Amino acid sequence: MAKQKKTNAARLLDSLKISYQLLEFTVDESDLSAERAAALLGRPLEQVFKTLVARGDKSGVLIVSIPGNAELDLKALARLSGNKKVELVHLKEVQQLTGYIRGAVSPLGIKVNYPRYLDESAYNFPLIITSAGVRGLQIELSPRDLVRAINATTGQLNA
Repeated sequence: MAKQKKTNAARLLDSLKISYQLLEFTVDESDLSAERAAALLGRPLEQVFKTLVARGDKSGVLIVSIPGNAELDLKALARLSGNKKVELVHLKEVQQLTGYIRGAVSPLGIKVNYPRYLDESAYNFPLIITSAGVRGLQIELSPRDLVRAINATTGQLNA
């Protein structure tokens, strides 16, 4: 196997001395779904977290990590984040806001300190999987370590 890339997310974890594993799979540009990633990685879909970018009417941009088998509840996110209304941002805006392209948004390594939310179901697993910031590359780590890494850089993780 080729040497794996070190992404901003992986470099952040290295700097914090957080243990993780990089998992690589072949990308199909026509199917960037969490379902496909989970199948190729041989992991349960609910253990593979997708990172979505939303915007609240009061708070602005929000970064949300939810299980691959879940749909984002915009009304619940609005209540949780102190907004009256929350919408997913348009795909055209994702890279500009996060520095990541669609299908590779990581909750780690985003240069702007947007509020971040992690679905509480993450704590049902000793390890979860989230994007490493490159299509076809995922990071497996404990949910507590993910929270620790986010808090070390933003101080704004909400569960």
